[in-house]
Amino acid sequence: MRAIQIEEFGGPEVLKLADIPVPEPSDGELLVRVSHAGINFADTHQRENSYLAKFELPLVPGGEVAGRVERAAAGFAEGARVVSMVGTGGYAEYAAASAATTFPVPDGVEDGVALALVIQGLTAWHLYRTSAKLQPGESVVVHAASGGVGNLAVQLAKPLGAGRVIATASSEDKRRQAVDLGADVALDPNMDDLGAALREANDGRKVDVVLEMAGGRVFDESLSALAPFGRLVTYGIASREPNQVSSGSLMRKSQAVVGFWLMQCIGREGMMRDPLEDLFGRAARGDLKPLVGHTYGMSEVQRAHEDLQARRTSGKLLLDPGK
Repeated sequence: MRAIQIEEFGGPEVLKLADIPVPEPSDGELLVRVSHAGINFADTHQRENSYLAKFELPLVPGGEVAGRVERAAAGFAEGARVVSMVGTGGYAEYAAASAATTFPVPDGVEDGVALALVIQGLTAWHLYRTSAKLQPGESVVVHAASGGVGNLAVQLAKPLGAGRVIATASSEDKRRQAVDLGADVALDPNMDDLGAALREANDGRKVDVVLEMAGGRVFDESLSALAPFGRLVTYGIASREPNQVSSGSLMRKSQAVVGFWLMQCIGREGMMRDPLEDLFGRAARGDLKPLVGHTYGMSEVQRAHEDLQARRTSGKLLLDPGK
């Protein structure tokens, strides 16, 4: 089968088209014929081996796929439409997927929407419900508001109880888009005093919840704008600049910094299937409209990673293994 394989860690140039055997599912797994794979920022960390989990070579990257069950297994009928979290192996024509992280796709939900919801949607849902424990009327800052998680977090904020919603995005078009999706105001994260700008955008008050995935300066500026009993939830380090936080400072200000990684939800009762059913229902009703961005062919995967890291993309990026 055609797949993208990495034989050395590094930049986008290490993503090579290869012909490799179709994977053989083990007990508790099923074989999925991939119609689309999701392309995530985490894949760039896989490619560099700089992610929370470490990888061995050779490696087929890609953590999620949508497609059809190739043959009946693990309670799934042959031909059933599914979306799966696979960890690795997604950039291929076929993927072996654990039944525990494979979910039926409802009628009327397209591949791109399903892929947007299975990782980014679940992440946004848990950022609010599990990590921030959002309370009614609280102010929320969503950084990278045009990204895969960000656009969904903006849309979910008020339905899940937020008051004022402040977004940040790197271009004027993306900031307009964030407001269209439900943000009250959208800011440029690269302004000189981002912390002061966040407070000003919240009518001069410090903010209650920040959803942050950049690290570095954006993390520090956001923490400076956090109110007493506020929560900064970090779910990425896109800048590759990790931060240090003083326990004494958190104590004096009664603040919390909370980390979130979706992989910790796997195998925990009620943390995957139930929230995903909620998200699929919102999408089917038209209450939640994930932004589906560009679809890249196999031969374009290096450009996909370049575009993603250069912030030239928005919404959910897809890989078509048939192209």
